[in-house]
Amino acid sequence: MPEGEIEDEIERLEVVERNLRILEALLFASTEPLAPADIATNLGDGADVAALLDMLVQRYAGRGVNLVRRGDKWAFRTAEDLGFLLRREETESRTLSRAALETLSIIAYHQPATRAEVEEVRGVATGRGTLDLLMEAGWVRMRGRRRTPGRPVTYGTTEAFLDHFGIESLADLPGLEELKGAGLLSSRLPPSMQIPLPFDGPLRDDEDPLDPEDLADAVEREDDR
Repeated sequence: MPEGEIEDEIERLEVVERNLRILEALLFASTEPLAPADIATNLGDGADVAALLDMLVQRYAGRGVNLVRRGDKWAFRTAEDLGFLLRREETESRTLSRAALETLSIIAYHQPATRAEVEEVRGVATGRGTLDLLMEAGWVRMRGRRRTPGRPVTYGTTEAFLDHFGIESLADLPGLEELKGAGLLSSRLPPSMQIPLPFDGPLRDDEDPLDPEDLADAVEREDDR
């Protein structure tokens, strides 16, 4: 390789290593997962954020902390096989009620879902306080309003939900057989029963954007967290 090309390659590798160090520092310092767009603003022009993330994933594979994807964002998290060490010291500040857990599960699997649809699945009324609790925890958000009489609010899960439960996307939610194996569903279910496919993308054709007052409530709730 000609001397000029060698120097260019050395310079390129130095730039890549510097960007990796910046990326590493940003992810360690952030209290929340970061999106590639947020990362790119701190790197040099032309930096390939996706390639850098892949390199950092490989660099931390097998270590005590791993770089993991949560939705469309990235964060360092304790390796799965070492999670028990942290759980020994973890103090649960608020235990979710059975109603809240059921509501969260139904929204996760049936989203976008309205409160009436959650109640239909549960078979009992869902208190407003239950949904407020889940939104205050940052696990559930208001998506839009259903194009039906009364225009009920539709709910979906958040990236914080994915992060808390350690899954990359909704596609990683446990399936029917896993739920049965964990004792969360009866093993004597109808053979035709299916776990629905959750939807967490943009508003669907049967959803309208939230009203201004809805957005104001969401901002106020975020400020209170």
